[in-house]
Formats: sequence, structure tokens, C-alpha cells
Amino acid sequence: MSAESVPTGASAVNGGPAADAVTRTGSVVEAVTDSGASTEGTLALPSGVPGDAALVGLRRQALELLTDLAGPVRRVRLDSGDAVLEVEWHSPGDAAHPTPPPPAASVVTAPPVAVPAAPPIAVPPVAVPAARHAVRSPIVGTFYRAPEPGAAPFVAIGDRVHPGQVVGIVEAMKLMNEVTADRAGRIAEVLADDGQPVEYDQPLLAVDPA
Repeated sequence: MSAESVPTGASAVNGGPAADAVTRTGSVVEAVTDSGASTEGTLALPSGVPGDAALVGLRRQALELLTDLAGPVRRVRLDSGDAVLEVEWHSPGDAAHPTPPPPAASVVTAPPVAVPAAPPIAVPPVAVPAARHAVRSPIVGTFYRAPEPGAAPFVAIGDRVHPGQVVGIVEAMKLMNEVTADRAGRIAEVLADDGQPVEYDQPLLAVDPA
């Protein structure tokens, strides 16, 4: 609100600290700046002065108060008897601005660490009685009794075998190595489990000679 928009008036009395609008008896003008500084003046009029004359005096006094105050005016109050006019300006900074939420903390997830599989534990070879013949592993690897998972084993206990017959396989370096019987006989005992790691020359099957 500029000074030109406020009509002229009487002399002002500079005064007290900033405060909220105060109702006074008589004719009073109060002006407050953004910084909180305030000034007010009282218009002394003889009794019987018409209301229009009192209003003119208040307007003139308001102009003088605005001139005396340094800084933007926040509030002007004109108080004359039962008539009160109060104008208050709100700066753009007074509007409530929602506080933006804090940025979400970035979570750094450590990459999964590959845990090396424990090496298979080799089972100590079982001794074969002298009366029986041992079919031994031709290489270090993993012994399988069947050609593929779920298939029937090459031989079972009680089966008769002949020289050169495949009785198992040993996997080494993704290669399947056949285990064959080197003499005729009957399977008396299976000495290595299916899928068991075996060593070179380890007994896999015990055969009773024919």
C-alpha cells in the first residue's frame, strides 16, 4: 500500500513498540513495519467535530506516520470511536511452504560374495578280502553306478560279469571313463557309493571269481 493511496491528515506522535492491533478510545492511527517497528499518533479533536472531519484528520495522520517509518509497512490501523479500519499486508514469504522431504539415503548393497563349494570328501577305500577280486578305478574322479541319473545301474549285487563288461563310470574333467571287469565272476559287494569321489586304483566293486 503506497503513501499516495492514503489521504492526508494531522501531525503524528511517534511512539511505542510493535504490538497487535489495540483498540483505543478516541481517534488513533497506528502503523507497523515488517521489521516490527511501530509508530502511532492520536488525533486530538474538539468535541462536536463531525465524523467526516475526524476521518480526514486520521487519514492525514496516517500519511505522516507512513512517511516517518523506515521500511515496508506491514499494518495500518485507523481507530475513531466505533469506526475501525485496519489494513494488513502479507509478504510472499509468509505463505506456508511445505518443507520438501529429505532425500532418501542411498543404500549401497554389497555384491553377493560367491562362497566356493566345499571340495568333495573322498571316502577311504575299503579293503577287499584276498578271496575276492577288486574292480578298481582307472582314474581320479567321481564314480557313478548308472549311465545317467534315474537309470538302472550297470550291475547289481549277484549279477554275473564277464571280462570287458562295463560295470560303472568315473567322471573326470567332464569326461566319462568306463570301468570294466577284467575277469569273469559274480558281483559280491559294491564298495563305492553312487556320486562318490574316488582315487586312482581305488576298489569300486568286489567280485567273487567264477
